[in-house]
Amino acid sequence: LKAISAIRAIHEVLASEPPPSSASVAPDLSAMLSRMLPAPSRTAALGAALNSSGARLRPSQDVGRALAQARRCGASISARNEKVKASLMQQLKHAELKGWSADEVKSLLSMEIGSRGVHEREILSQVNELELNVDELYYNSPAGVLYDQALRYEEGSAIVDSGALAVKSGKKTGRSPLDKRIVFEESSADDVWWGKVNIKLDYKSFLTNRERAVDYLNTRKRLYVVDGYGGWDEEYRVPVRVITSRAYHALFMQNMLVPPTEKELETGFKTPFVIFNAGVFPANRQTEGMTSSTSVAVSFKRREMVILGTQYAGEMKKGVFTIMNYLMPLMPKRDLPPADRALPLHASANIGPDNDVSIFFGLSGTGKTTLSADPKRELIGDDEHVWHPKGVFNIEGGCYAKTIGLTREKEPEIYDAIRFGSVLENVVFDEATGTVDYDNTSITENTRVAYPLRFIPNARIPAKVEHHPKQIILLTCDAFGVLPPISKLTKDQVMYHFISGYTAKVAGTEEGVKEPEATFSACFGAPFLVWHPFVYAEMLAAKLDKYGANAYLVNTGWVGGPYGTGNRCSLKYTRQLIDAIHDGTLAAMPDSEWEEMPIFGLMMPKSGIKDVPKDILRPEDAWKQAGQSSDEFKKTANNLAKLFEKNFADFSEKCSTAVKQAGPKPS
Repeated sequence: LKAISAIRAIHEVLASEPPPSSASVAPDLSAMLSRMLPAPSRTAALGAALNSSGARLRPSQDVGRALAQARRCGASISARNEKVKASLMQQLKHAELKGWSADEVKSLLSMEIGSRGVHEREILSQVNELELNVDELYYNSPAGVLYDQALRYEEGSAIVDSGALAVKSGKKTGRSPLDKRIVFEESSADDVWWGKVNIKLDYKSFLTNRERAVDYLNTRKRLYVVDGYGGWDEEYRVPVRVITSRAYHALFMQNMLVPPTEKELETGFKTPFVIFNAGVFPANRQTEGMTSSTSVAVSFKRREMVILGTQYAGEMKKGVFTIMNYLMPLMPKRDLPPADRALPLHASANIGPDNDVSIFFGLSGTGKTTLSADPKRELIGDDEHVWHPKGVFNIEGGCYAKTIGLTREKEPEIYDAIRFGSVLENVVFDEATGTVDYDNTSITENTRVAYPLRFIPNARIPAKVEHHPKQIILLTCDAFGVLPPISKLTKDQVMYHFISGYTAKVAGTEEGVKEPEATFSACFGAPFLVWHPFVYAEMLAAKLDKYGANAYLVNTGWVGGPYGTGNRCSLKYTRQLIDAIHDGTLAAMPDSEWEEMPIFGLMMPKSGIKDVPKDILRPEDAWKQAGQSSDEFKKTANNLAKLFEKNFADFSEKCSTAVKQAGPKPS
């Protein structure tokens, strides 16, 4: 406590001191700004803001040093400030500062760690209760602090020309679903969908992994703690605390969690769900239940998650989603009817000027992010939501988008969100210029960027609406060229296709693959489900009944033949079909304007929609138009229907006869 009091005193002294002189960096800074920003007035304003900010780095919360050490830390802080500022200035030489106001630059380079009034003593006490005792603790630190920490201590980190922080996640560049474990506990054992998605882990093994993670974290000189919420709605959100050894992970999760206010930090994190991220350190393969050196394990009873053997930040993001997938169906009360409980959704969402909410389900590559980013509508979120009795809210405070092949022309909102405060994962960039090559996949095809939701100009913040969805859109990328670009679904068909979660891998992405490969992921998010898929499907169907939303299946994949023969449906056409959903064109069409598709039983339009030609909307016609035969189409359609049938066998036991009959019927 004496050490804490001493650090408080140091903070007070720092707060009363004038900013350290920045004369040593001012000339270089002015020169840099002169080259990048031709307007003299803008250069002067930015320079003044940077110089006045002082780029001050306050000492981290010291939980292990003696009082004398804390005093020495305070004595050297001024010199440290100058080094930090000089380091950031060097890294920012290639940053795209154009368009930032003076106040924005001052804010971006602010080096304040939290505020003096924040609950330091309580946080230190809680961390110590978790058996962690390290020299330095960085708590909810601003981007400037975490940039500096990553640049100093994490190899491969750099600021690229847009101002974003580029980082490396090590050997793992994607999630490890085969290493996910759920602790078998009496309180949740009957709720969990046990099997290949949720593999049982005994309590003793979890504690072994937890102890291993804590032991590793205690060997670090410094740790980073992030407090934030899973969910924007105050009645449903879950407080989450992340403890990690990497600054990159801290900045990532500060972008992805919903940011709390100062008051909420003081009152809302008494019993948070804690993520121990010791991913730099491997799991012990000899521990019972381990099949590799990677482990991502969740205990719902202890409200804890332990990560070992992977530094991929997406594990934390999807870990929070897994937690929400379990907890939300229990709220507001477990015994309420399905329509009156909270339904977690692996989907994007937006809202129109008339408060009509659209939900877009879809696996990777189906257009979920692209199609929900509509300049005529506000974005609620791009990936994870909850549909509850009062409306819809986003689970996340940010977006985590793929960047492979990214251009401003194709994805302007995402491209422009890559700036100071964003985290670029595993991208390749020119070290001389800081220019990122988004087409370079030499590290991984899964290059990504994490940025706060506020970086999207038309984002709804707070990301919650008290309106129920009017449109449910199931997206698929059918590389076999069988499914219509748009079809209207019955309630039973919604449940069938929601449980199936179909899309296809494009042939040619792997050596020796010559045909498209069907992929099924229950509820369009099987790796993150905790309950049986039927639980989520039943809730969705009940909500559709209660609130009367229309449902459509939209195929963004191939027309006129399979991959290699046909062509992918034009994005222009797909956008027009989505517009036809939103402006009521499709809802106004009478039943006589729809026709049932053979084999799959889907209702497809009889004529063209907007500028989309009739033959594009009718798969068999599109095949014939492209020189393919009806027999070839029917053969391909039958083969795909059999794949649907085979996949659905795993879920049919809990489904009604009507739902089972809503699927395709191969001949």
